[in-house]
Amino acid sequence: MDAHAVTVGTPPTPPTPFSTLIRVASHEQHTQAETSPFMGDLLGGRLGVDAYTRYTQQLWFVYRALEGASEALADDPVAGPFVRRELARTPELERDLAHLCGTGWRTGLEPLPATAAYAARVEECARVWPGGYVAHHYTRYLGDLSGGQIIRDRAEKAWGFARKGDGVRFYVFEGIPNPAAFKREYRELLDAVAADDLEKQRIVDECKRAFDFNGAVFRELGERFPRSA
Repeated sequence: MDAHAVTVGTPPTPPTPFSTLIRVASHEQHTQAETSPFMGDLLGGRLGVDAYTRYTQQLWFVYRALEGASEALADDPVAGPFVRRELARTPELERDLAHLCGTGWRTGLEPLPATAAYAARVEECARVWPGGYVAHHYTRYLGDLSGGQIIRDRAEKAWGFARKGDGVRFYVFEGIPNPAAFKREYRELLDAVAADDLEKQRIVDECKRAFDFNGAVFRELGERFPRSA
């Protein structure tokens, strides 16, 4: 055997990008939340605009928690890169709620128990665990840019909202002219997140938990708005 021969082995398999890992690992929880009876009935036109309004109210509590912490996390090495002004949804939610409920929409507004628990967890992560905040950030905003557009389309058709107008502005990202490109950039941020493998696994677990929180909100909404047909 030639002492100078070079042994050619199988090249090492490149590591799975974190954006792929988190998407695949949370697929089951994502599907369970997405296919909940409440969301199925809402998208299927079997519920009235009052159910859509109540859902929009719950979103306000979650995004107030998510975005209320964004300024404090803007310089954080883990969460900071994800804080993007063009994603902010709270002002649009408030405009939608004023359209749906009138100018006094805040009066008597209370979160469902599941919503309160969800918002509290987001606030907790924002205070003590930036990686967990990233998990909730990813779960919400990439969902808004993807499946959220289906909700907008169905709401416009079912309840006569103007296309991308009041009532559905939450789903309209005026500052993101190319959602597909933005989502690619977002996934690149995930792939470059400042976290070791153990922390990445914790983020994945929190992402699953975020979908479970969403599912719990849908279940409580479903109890209050059983299908009408």
